[in-house]
Amino acid sequence: MRVLLQAHLDTEKTNEVIRSGKMPQVMQEVMGAFKPEAAYFGPDGGVRSMFLVFDMQDTSQIPPITEQLFQKFGATVDYTPVMNQEDLQKGLAQLK
Repeated sequence: MRVLLQAHLDTEKTNEVIRSGKMPQVMQEVMGAFKPEAAYFGPDGGVRSMFLVFDMQDTSQIPPITEQLFQKFGATVDYTPVMNQEDLQKGLAQLK
């Protein structure tokens, strides 16, 4: 299932990662875990945020991939099922 992950990163914890020089490595690990089809980064609600669209094969993926966001960034995380245009057209074709 295609999902949108919205993660809002704690400023102090993220500052620590940046100051340590480990931010590029940590982000590479995060991107490797999610393998997103799209990834966007920027401020949202006044805090550093990331928006990832990826294919969740099974809900059992939630703990291992989300835990690193909690531990490394003190993030608040939301998952939302989403569709691309092809998915929408397929769904609409099923309406009678």
